[in-house]
Amino acid sequence: MKRIASLFLGLAVAAAALSGCGAQGRETAAQEFPDAVSIVLSDDGITVDGKAVSADETAAVYTAHDIVCYESGRDFTYGEGTEADEHTAEEAEAHTVVHITQPGTYVLSGTLSAGQIAVDLGEDAEEDPAAVVTLILNGVDITCTVAPAVIFYNVYECGSTDEDTASETVDTSAAGANVLIADGTINNVTGSYVARIYDPDSVVLSEDGTTVEDSDKLHKYDGAFYSKMSMNVDGGEAGTGVLNITADNEGLDTELHLTINGGTINITSGNDGINTNEDNVSVTTVNGGSVKIQVTGETGEGDGIDSNGWLVINGGAVTAAACSDSGDAGIDATMGITINGGTVTASGNMYDQIGGGAQNYVVFSFASRQSGGQTYTLQNADGETVGTWTPVNDFTCLVVSSPDLTAGDYTLWQGDTQLAGSASDGMGGPGGGRPMDGGEPPADFDPRQAPEGGTPPEGERPQRPEGEAPENTGGEAPADHPERPADGETTPDGAEPPGDGRGPGGEGGQMTAADLSETFTLADGGNFYTGVSPLETEEASGT
Repeated sequence: MKRIASLFLGLAVAAAALSGCGAQGRETAAQEFPDAVSIVLSDDGITVDGKAVSADETAAVYTAHDIVCYESGRDFTYGEGTEADEHTAEEAEAHTVVHITQPGTYVLSGTLSAGQIAVDLGEDAEEDPAAVVTLILNGVDITCTVAPAVIFYNVYECGSTDEDTASETVDTSAAGANVLIADGTINNVTGSYVARIYDPDSVVLSEDGTTVEDSDKLHKYDGAFYSKMSMNVDGGEAGTGVLNITADNEGLDTELHLTINGGTINITSGNDGINTNEDNVSVTTVNGGSVKIQVTGETGEGDGIDSNGWLVINGGAVTAAACSDSGDAGIDATMGITINGGTVTASGNMYDQIGGGAQNYVVFSFASRQSGGQTYTLQNADGETVGTWTPVNDFTCLVVSSPDLTAGDYTLWQGDTQLAGSASDGMGGPGGGRPMDGGEPPADFDPRQAPEGGTPPEGERPQRPEGEAPENTGGEAPADHPERPADGETTPDGAEPPGDGRGPGGEGGQMTAADLSETFTLADGGNFYTGVSPLETEEASGT
């Protein structure tokens, strides 16, 4: 990211830019970048370097009313979308697309209430190391109701999709898609998604011509801020810039790798907050900055961070709250999670394996559903606070990590109420912290089995089929989404949930107060506690 950081040399951050500006506000103080192309957005007219934007498609920057969205009035051979995903020609025409067609650095400022920034350097750009675009967000506000508000189509791809050579270590410094959040500015990106549209030349129909048996993807963009190629997101030298993403479906997406190096990123999304979606290959890396995610669950599901490959957290502050009403995790990665540094707070109804890393972490599996907005405090043996967490979502599983979590004895509190739990070697049996040896937790470690929290699916947690955009936008779970069992009901596989409300573990899958301890002893590596619930005193128990 040296080429991005160099843009800030010699630039002073105005103190006024920081005074009175909330992270979710719209007040901002733009900076000057004399070596970059300035694009000033306005509903009354867009300018490029002070002149009216061109409509000439050969220009480096031009505008048109040609947004890609899921069109209404199409038959079943068009795509996999539903009526909820469709948009009329009038809706599409109302959006102004600002096209960027040449490599370079572009500074975005101003407001566009119905539009999109689309970067496309041509079909050959993927193989061209010079096909690099940096978007500097310099106090910009973009809203798109039919598609992503910002999208990189074709730029240089620095990574590979080869599963045989894939690993959690990737270098995206040469990526063609780069975003820099200018110091002292607040930027708002509000976007939608595009459900899967078939390549019409690839559609294969059934013998009776009534269904599509096979097809290739022409378009499918799930995130409000989207890149088809690997992407870097960085902050300025001071790291005081803010990017707020509000998404109908997913928030910040790439089709290969994503590296976050700095800035403050706040994401509110109907589905996954961050998604990198190349199966068994993608790597989401957080090296610095602040990432805060709240999945509101309009689609009925959603992880905080969902990597279809690896998630590596080396630094920064990550707070990720999954959908309250589904079996999803605050942090989720198919190939494994590594925590080497930074601070992590991940709340959801599922635990996804943390394979290792250089920093200690703790997984708290609660005996019952926890309500969002409550504060949890971890204190050391001297009564000093070493961690405070206030998840915004309802959850049953809380994963935390920070440099302050050292080996020793601790107590855990919910407000003024002391909590107790049962240590295990992986949420399955007695023991201490699990070493960071890359081993997988025992099969019976599953916070989704909590009787009043989580969603207990049969086998693996539900996954939306590839290419399927959310079918419902009214906040209800999909029809095939498993319901949380009520007290006394069985889970979908016919098993009885734990009867005493203390979650998995203990004899016969049930716990008594004798199984729990108010002392949480942390070892170096991974630490697991199940059945977390209020400490039962002698007075409370009637003894």
